[in-house]
Amino acid sequence: MTRLEEARTYFTGDRFATQTTGIVIEAVEDGYSRCSLTVEEKHMAAHHHVMGGALFTMADFAFAVATNTPQQLTVTTTSNISYISMPKDNRLTAECSRIKDGKRACYYETRITDGLGNLVAVVTAMGMHMN
Repeated sequence: MTRLEEARTYFTGDRFATQTTGIVIEAVEDGYSRCSLTVEEKHMAAHHHVMGGALFTMADFAFAVATNTPQQLTVTTTSNISYISMPKDNRLTAECSRIKDGKRACYYETRITDGLGNLVAVVTAMGMHMN
């Protein structure tokens, strides 16, 4: 089983991100993940733009995919999101990359872009390895 297949199987248990929200895992490497979302009406806020919570969910899920495997449990301890611009289309991609990994703590950055390559949000997250 490839790393991508393993991640997709493992994260079927994350029903909010995968089933309710519709986030798809596209790529997984050591300390890296790429996830995508096709924006639908259910992701919109009252002002007809993507709800910030949908963007944060993407980033949080991308962090989980980049840091967790069936053998390694990592939980988020702190996270910060900066909303940069509104998406210009309905395709979003979240790329999460490791900045620092220690024995117990790690630090990652997730960049969310739209289908045109525009930066939509940047999220930094610190996590704690539980085992």
